[in-house]
Amino acid sequence: MSNASNPDNRIDPRRARQALQAIAARDGEIQAFVWHVDPASLARDGDGHGDRAGNGGVLRGMPFGVKDIIDVAGMPTRCGAQAMEGDLKVFDAACVAQLRDAGAVPVGKTVTAEFASTVPGATRNPHRPAHTPGGSSSGSAAAVGAGMVDMALGTQTGGSVIRPAAFCGVVGYKPTFGRVHRAGMQVLCESLDTIGWFTRTVAETIAVASVLMPGAQPAAVAGRGPRVALLGCETLGRLSPAAQAALHDCISGLEAHGATIVRPDLDADMRVLLDVHAKVMRYEMARGMLPIVRTRAQRVSETMREAVRAGLAIDHDTYVGQQHLRARLASRWLAELADVDFIVAPSAPGEAPAGLASTGSSVFNRIWSLLGWPCLHLPTAAGELGLPVGVQWIGRPDTDAALLQWAAALHRHVDTRGA
Repeated sequence: MSNASNPDNRIDPRRARQALQAIAARDGEIQAFVWHVDPASLARDGDGHGDRAGNGGVLRGMPFGVKDIIDVAGMPTRCGAQAMEGDLKVFDAACVAQLRDAGAVPVGKTVTAEFASTVPGATRNPHRPAHTPGGSSSGSAAAVGAGMVDMALGTQTGGSVIRPAAFCGVVGYKPTFGRVHRAGMQVLCESLDTIGWFTRTVAETIAVASVLMPGAQPAAVAGRGPRVALLGCETLGRLSPAAQAALHDCISGLEAHGATIVRPDLDADMRVLLDVHAKVMRYEMARGMLPIVRTRAQRVSETMREAVRAGLAIDHDTYVGQQHLRARLASRWLAELADVDFIVAPSAPGEAPAGLASTGSSVFNRIWSLLGWPCLHLPTAAGELGLPVGVQWIGRPDTDAALLQWAAALHRHVDTRGA
């Protein structure tokens, strides 16, 4: 692992130093980071300057990791790929700059699957290192799950925030598509890629949202029970007993605290949405990767090269047709779910699978990535091996603030981990 000097001297370095100590203690086993700041340079740049950020910094001193497809000044962006150079970046990505302005401290770059796709990195699950942490934002979820950082940035194209959050037992948030600026991110799928983040608590997720999505006004959630749509998504696949119990217990807990549960019949659309997502993702990723594959094909995995070949075989008319079908289905789902406060659905088929050759299934996440709706993973329980499970809450577009407020009010009532 290499080190970099911290370019921001407006920080309180104490929490960042604690994070670096935690990284030194745990990351040899977890392998969540590919790059972190030098503790000595952090102290040199930070000591004596901590008050410059002002007490108004919402995230003052919060140490965070950054998925290695998002730029941080003074650190390289290698995208988990041999094809990328290791030059230090001059500028922060827009989201990193916003977080710095709020007083947060980027302490390192986290492992990603190659180009945030399917070839896993070296990261291990913090609860059982022989199991996958999920992906592609594997390092970010594991770093938070292992207690190395308070927060970490990730991205989602299919299930790359919600699935690793589920496997690592942390809160994961994917906002409404397009609402967090992507400047400084390696974008491959133009209409899918979304920046999200991982934290330990809903309160921390809300604090980050207030910085990256400032001014969002939540609907009033106090004094009434929510109207909740349950989508078991049985047509997409089977749940493990622990995941099924987590979904059932979540609904029971919500009902006990005044929720009205509705069960819309949308199963007929789900497989169609999965197919549309696959075609759109392949088409866009192939063209996003083409400059790299044309130049450095031998330094790109065969899995990615084959994905590019398959995506280039999809013609423009087919792609446009899939985008029009996407829009029609989105309109229908908006109408069907217009009167609910949020949706409850599975986050993952079950606990994190054993082995590191795969990052697990994202089948329960892709339709929401295609629709662009905000998604929140809430950890609520553990399976037979002690691995985390939980549930996914989804809102309609631009109801991010309300979705998070509902979670702040109700997560404790559906979280059975302390029972």
